[in-house]
Amino acid sequence: MTISVDDHLPEAVLSLMGDEGPETVSLSDKTKGRKVVIFAVPAAFSTTCQTAHMPGFIRTKDQFTAKGVDEIICVAVNDLFVVKEWDKVTGAGEAGITLLADADGSFTKAIGMEFDVPTLGFFSRSKRYAMLVEDGVVTLFQPEQTRGCETSSAEALLAAM
Repeated sequence: MTISVDDHLPEAVLSLMGDEGPETVSLSDKTKGRKVVIFAVPAAFSTTCQTAHMPGFIRTKDQFTAKGVDEIICVAVNDLFVVKEWDKVTGAGEAGITLLADADGSFTKAIGMEFDVPTLGFFSRSKRYAMLVEDGVVTLFQPEQTRGCETSSAEALLAAM
């Protein structure tokens, strides 16, 4: 079943490559008592993710902050090494975007957003979406309806807020 507005996020442990090595991050800790944007990409370094989805959130970071958003988190079903390199290439971390790896896709599966495209080598990847989460509850959910980045874009999420 796909997550929807008014649902609580499931407990999830994601990862990132910190200064001292691999770190785990509890999503409930990140969202408790906070207003957080979470968006997901099918694959770090893929065309739309690289040229449209991530740049939109970097470009509009200050607008989200002005609307009371405490943190913007990008989730990718990639290993933490790929996510760390993508962070470096995009400048997302420097811009204030948190990148987290859902390496085994367990969070993505738990919210019903997984998909496969065998011809691309995509297995258990995340569909593209953007959501606003307040104190662990989804208050706005915008799953992508196209192969592009329209309903899940930073601009579309901002407009819906």
